[in-house]
Order: sequence, then C-alpha cells, then structure tokens
Amino acid sequence: MHTKNDDKRKPSEQILSVLAKNVKTLRVKRKLSQEQLGELCDFHPTFISMMERKQRNVTISTLEIVARALEVEAFQLLMEQ
Repeated sequence: MHTKNDDKRKPSEQILSVLAKNVKTLRVKRKLSQEQLGELCDFHPTFISMMERKQRNVTISTLEIVARALEVEAFQLLMEQ
C-alpha cells in the first residue's frame, strides 16, 4: 500500500534527468563503458545503467562515489550543464 509520504521520498523528474545526463556525458567524455565506471565505483554495471535511465534514486554517499570516479565534485552531477 502506498501512502502520500511515498511521493515525498521520490526525487523530482528534473533532478533525475540532470543526474542521468551528467553521469552519461562525463562517462562518455572519459571514454568509460558502464562496466568500467561500475568497476571504478564497485557497483554493478546495471546500477550505472539505471542511473543513466533515471530509474534509481541514489544516496549522497553513492553520488560522492560516482563523482570521485568521474573526477568531479558531487554537486556538479546535480547541476544543469
């Protein structure tokens, strides 16, 4: 059963889109496959794919791990470019 509080815990479509676009753009710019980025982060490649397809709500610590692997600051992954 879903409650109103469930919706409060979902990120906005806008922030998911910005994160997805930035992760993919930076990954491609660094010539990394989803598998390679996953290895750098110690995440399964499917997790990286789901981030890039706006299907994952990530934690701040996950954001920091991905940012470190992409050689940017975590906040940069959430900024429109």
